[in-house]
Amino acid sequence: MIRAPFPTRIPALLASLLVCALQGCGTGVRSDPTKATRPYPFELSQSRVLNAQVLNVDSNMVIVNATLEEFNDVDVWLNQRYLQHVAHISPGETIRLNVEDFWDHRGEAPFPGGIFRRFQPTPIRLVQFQTSAKEPLLGLVSIPTERELERARLATGH
Repeated sequence: MIRAPFPTRIPALLASLLVCALQGCGTGVRSDPTKATRPYPFELSQSRVLNAQVLNVDSNMVIVNATLEEFNDVDVWLNQRYLQHVAHISPGETIRLNVEDFWDHRGEAPFPGGIFRRFQPTPIRLVQFQTSAKEPLLGLVSIPTERELERARLATGH
């Protein structure tokens, strides 16, 4: 039996380390139980859709409040799962929320976008404001990214 000398194993070891580093070596689920929030309020309905747009820009959710309404102590829900609290949104204001600051009831977070991401970013499909524990939710208009539009075109063949 011929054994390969130690130096020939180094490239394989380096390649394994590189793959591990690029893929993250873990499950990939962003989780922190100390950040767990309450579950999405499925018992509440959505009363209306606001004239407010939501855009996905890198690892941020940009909300453009094109209404004349002011919102105080708002819980922003993403995809009926993830939650982030916002203290104040003025009429006509544009705010930028980092997707990494949204958490669900298990302490899990969505995957942000950005150049150094390891996974496809969580799409921003449904965004709603919750202004109180008993009032209906308020919907926002989510604008898909160019990548999402291209995927939809490819999926439908148009």
